[in-house]
Amino acid sequence: MIPLAYALLGLLARAPASGYDLIREMEEPIGFFWHARRSQIYPELARLEEAGFVAHTVVEQQERPDKKVFAITDAGRAALAAWAAEPMRIPPERDEFMLKVFSLWLADPPSALTLIRSYASQHAERLARYEAIRATMERNAAAGELRRLHSPRFASYATLLRGIEYERGYVAWCQWLIETIEADDSGEPE
Repeated sequence: MIPLAYALLGLLARAPASGYDLIREMEEPIGFFWHARRSQIYPELARLEEAGFVAHTVVEQQERPDKKVFAITDAGRAALAAWAAEPMRIPPERDEFMLKVFSLWLADPPSALTLIRSYASQHAERLARYEAIRATMERNAAAGELRRLHSPRFASYATLLRGIEYERGYVAWCQWLIETIEADDSGEPE
């Protein structure tokens, strides 16, 4: 199966959902670390259902078309559990900003500073958003719930903490770049 299938199973392991609900869940919280196009979700749900990993029920609605609500099956839960613990290699990165920084020595300092400050600001905004989510999670969690491996909230909290550390690191690194460029008085590329 492709990673999107496991992302969908991971959401459905938490609660049954319609395709529309899954699209929203793929934007947040999954969207913080995994991206999928809306057009990919329904075909993948069909493949998962054909494989026996999810099943759907039809929910009748007034003044709207009926909707399918998907739930993970025991086979889907077993496949997800096996995949979640399977060792993996670090995937290759594709980071356009890092590619720009690799050639930053050719840019004029004011333009470089504008680029880096903009990127630092975006990461600082994301960090603030993550910190707000963290505060809400910690406030609303039952005692010890965020530290129990078999709680879906533990897994959500763990990924959130990684996101917070990533954003902190990015902001600090951008600040180092800014300070280094501001302190450089050479004025010419080598």
